[in-house]
Amino acid sequence: MDFELNDEQVMLRDTTRGLLSRSYDAEKRNAVTAQGKGWSDDVWGKLAEIGLLGLPFAEEDGGMGAGPVETMAVMTEIGRALAPEPYLDGVLTPGGLVAELGSADQRAKILPALAEGSTLLAFAHAEPGTRWPNEVVETTATASGDGWTLTGTKNPVFHGDCAETLVVSAVLPDGGLGLFLVAADAAGVTRKAYATHDELRAAQIEFDGAVAEQLGDGGDASAAIVASQVRTQAALCAEAVGAMEEALRLTTEYLKQRKQFGVPLSKFQTLTHRAADMYVELELARSMSLYATMNLADGIVDPIVASRAKLQISKAARHIGLEAIQMHGGIGMTAEYPVGHYVSRLTAIGHTLGGADEHLRVLAGVVADHEMVNITK
Repeated sequence: MDFELNDEQVMLRDTTRGLLSRSYDAEKRNAVTAQGKGWSDDVWGKLAEIGLLGLPFAEEDGGMGAGPVETMAVMTEIGRALAPEPYLDGVLTPGGLVAELGSADQRAKILPALAEGSTLLAFAHAEPGTRWPNEVVETTATASGDGWTLTGTKNPVFHGDCAETLVVSAVLPDGGLGLFLVAADAAGVTRKAYATHDELRAAQIEFDGAVAEQLGDGGDASAAIVASQVRTQAALCAEAVGAMEEALRLTTEYLKQRKQFGVPLSKFQTLTHRAADMYVELELARSMSLYATMNLADGIVDPIVASRAKLQISKAARHIGLEAIQMHGGIGMTAEYPVGHYVSRLTAIGHTLGGADEHLRVLAGVVADHEMVNITK
C-alpha cells in the first residue's frame, strides 16, 4: 500500500497551504475570529474558486469527485493554519449527508451552490444534556399534510449561526431517526448564536413546528448518521495532525530563540528530550489518522477504526498541547501568541464526537468480540 501522496495530491496540499498561509497569521486570525461570524468571506470565496468546497462531491453534483485522501489533506492544512472557515461543519459533514441520501432534485439544488460558496449548511443532531456516544434525540418529526414539522432543541450546532439550510435529525412517528432539510429562517426556527472557547461559532437552535422536507426517500437514517460521524471523526483527526505539527514547530522554534543563562533553551537536554517525545506522539497520531483515512478510501466505514484513531489523536493532542504551553512559559497563555490558540482548538477537537475516555470505553466494550490469541511455546 502506498502511503505517500501522489503528484496531484501534493499539488492540492501545497495550493491549500499557500492560500491559507497568505490569508492568516496570528494577528489576522485574531482579528477575523473576534468579530461577526468569525470567519472570512474573502477566504471562503478563494476556497470555492480553487474548487475545495466541491472537492468531495461527484462531478454530476457540481463537485470534483475527489476521495477521502484529498479531503483529509485539505483538513490537515486547515488545522495547520488554524483557519476558522466552516469547511467541515458547513460543507463536508452536512453536504456528505445530502450527497448520500438526497434526491436528485435536492442534490441539484444544494450541492452546486455549496461547491460555489453561495450557500452554507449545518448538521443539527446533538441535543442538550447528551454526549457522544450516548446521544439521545428527542426532537420529533410530525407528518403534516404532504409535509413534516419538527419540534425540539439542538445544541451545539457548529456554525449553525450562519447556515442557510439545516440538516436536522428527528424521531419518526414509527420509530427510527429521520433526516430533514429546514430553512434556517423558516417560521418556528429560533437561533441563539455563541462563540466557543476555540474562537469558532455555534448555535442553539429551537424548532417549534418548523416546516421541514424529508431528505431523500425518508425512513430511518440512523446508519447514515453513524457513517457521517465516522467520516467527521476522521476529518477531525486530520485537522488535529496539522494543528499538532504547527504547535510542535512553534515550540521548537521558541526553544531555539529563547535564552536563559545566556544560552538558547534548545541547549538544555531535558527540554530537547521533551520536544522529542512530542515528535513521537505526533508521528503516532499521524499514523492513526492515515489508518482512518485509508480505510475510508477503501470503502470501509467502521466506527471501531474511527475510535482507535480518535483515541490516539486525543491522547497525542493533550500531550503536545500541554508541553507546548509549558515550554513556552507565560507567553504561551497570551491571546497574542498563536500556540495557545492551537491548544484550544486541539482541546475542542478532543471534546467533539468523543474524547479519549469515551473512545477507550467504546473499544473496551468490544474486546470480547475479538478471538483469543493462544501463545504456545
